[in-house]
Amino acid sequence: MMMRWIGVWMVCGVVSVTGLAQTEPDTVALPEDSLAVAAAEVPLLDTIPFVLVPAHIDYIPADETPALLRDRLGCIEQTIALTYNDKVHAFINYFTIRDREYTRMVQRRKDLYFPLFERYLAQYGLPDELKYLSIIESGLNPRAVSRARAVGLWQFMSGTGRYFGLRSDGYTDDRMDPEKSTEAACKYLLQLHTLFGDWQMALAAYNSGPGTVRKAIRRSGYKKSFWEVYPFLPRETRAYVPQFIAIIYAMNYTAEHNLVETAREQLPPYDTLQVNQVMHFQTLAKLTNGCLEDLQKLNPQVQFGALPDNGRTYVIKIPQSTKEILRQNRKPLLDSVAAVGKREIASMTKTMAGSTYGREMIVYSVRSGDVLGVIAQRHGVRVDDIRHWNNLRSNMIRPGQRLIVWVPGSKMATAKNQTVPVKTQVPLSADATTYIVQPGDTLWDISRKKPGLTIEKLKTLNNLKSNKLQPGQKLILG
Repeated sequence: MMMRWIGVWMVCGVVSVTGLAQTEPDTVALPEDSLAVAAAEVPLLDTIPFVLVPAHIDYIPADETPALLRDRLGCIEQTIALTYNDKVHAFINYFTIRDREYTRMVQRRKDLYFPLFERYLAQYGLPDELKYLSIIESGLNPRAVSRARAVGLWQFMSGTGRYFGLRSDGYTDDRMDPEKSTEAACKYLLQLHTLFGDWQMALAAYNSGPGTVRKAIRRSGYKKSFWEVYPFLPRETRAYVPQFIAIIYAMNYTAEHNLVETAREQLPPYDTLQVNQVMHFQTLAKLTNGCLEDLQKLNPQVQFGALPDNGRTYVIKIPQSTKEILRQNRKPLLDSVAAVGKREIASMTKTMAGSTYGREMIVYSVRSGDVLGVIAQRHGVRVDDIRHWNNLRSNMIRPGQRLIVWVPGSKMATAKNQTVPVKTQVPLSADATTYIVQPGDTLWDISRKKPGLTIEKLKTLNNLKSNKLQPGQKLILG
């Protein structure tokens, strides 16, 4: 078997190629003592002795010393501090030794999304290295869903997503839209950095929420840096920043760890299409001799491969070849896609939890003695539907709570008698000092009514031990 020998030298921990030759067996030439090279001044190239070591894909170079890892991190550090310590070292070992396939996998995916990340980060004046954060969050998978129901490349929870303008209507979820979620992540990260004035602390807050980080700061005696408040943070957050530093290292030093991955996942050349009628991806692909997988990959935010006729205009991406065919026969093709799509969606929605197709939304106010089963039966829907529409993790509900229910047309007349108006969120004046809790209010809702007010501040001012509120309860705002 023909193999490669590669001549290399080390400068700031970076491998540079001096030449290639075909020979046997599969090997890579490395400095005889690369640690000495890293620790001392870089000698002249012709003074470095070379030895041959295996370069097979399964070959794992020896674990690097702290001095070399610290030097390499220093060489790639830009705006965000790339601290070296034993915790970071452990995660470097994880990404370069224990789970090498994960590191190879994200290398294959990075060209799908890194150019997009870089564009938005530059637009918002944020550090370019934040593009690696999505690797820790989702493994560059726009459809990733965590156990806590965080979604997308940037793992937004539903409440945080709505705050930053990410909508979900049962057919599309903007948290899975690469462009929309990336812009929302930039806005959130910018807000967190403004709040904490330190990027490592901002990253910790991105993981666990600003309230959790503020609590850790208080418990630490009002220390300001991540490593000073480290012992007071949740376990997952303590690991979060070291993982971020380690994946930046692993992605920048793939050659040094025999992790170079040349294969790349790519999106097909595409154009955009505005859709305000039923759209069924499988039918569109069939009628245009296209590829269903390409449509799904270009539009990860479309949940079930179909868009309804609900009055909204959606913008989807379609392969350029499909756009060319549509340009020639747009109306008859889209009419055929809609006709088939209506039948497919109607069939699909019979079993799909949380479907809103052909339904109208009401807001139901929970009464004393209500249970989800009775509410679902009364409105001709399923318990799973109500839980899906309202992001409920259990069947627990409380009097005064407002529930979104999408009601079939046959139940609409009865349902209207039980609806409550959707209250407009009106900000409180800056000098307001108290607030009376209304039915359906949450601490999150109230904190958003007044600039500078936070959930933690509300709980502290009112000596609240939990997030539970009662209608009529009087809260001190400051």
